[in-house]
Amino acid sequence: QVQLVESGGGSVQPGGSLRLSCAASGNYFSINAMGWYRQAPGKQRELVATITSGGESNYADFVKGRFTISRDNAKNTVYLQMNSLKPEDTAAYYCNAAVTVAWGINRNYWGQGTQVTVSS
Repeated sequence: QVQLVESGGGSVQPGGSLRLSCAASGNYFSINAMGWYRQAPGKQRELVATITSGGESNYADFVKGRFTISRDNAKNTVYLQMNSLKPEDTAAYYCNAAVTVAWGINRNYWGQGTQVTVSS
């Protein structure tokens, strides 16, 4: 079993910054890609950014130039630095990890979500 624990959400004014963290723990062989998704009320969950174990990142167009994803493999932690936040960034943010739990067995895990609210 793998657990993903997120932290760092909160309320901020437009133009402000927040840093989300997601730490993975449990029993597994390796953590492969990790990422952040978000879901606003009444909308579908959408990809924000992903990063491979080798550090290759990918971003949704609506966050390019404002958000930065990074990871510390030694700590099994992925981060999302969010700058120049806009009201439309308001959502619950979810951490995701693709994990090899045993030889040849890969599973996908989600964190519990952390709320980000951008409002004046």
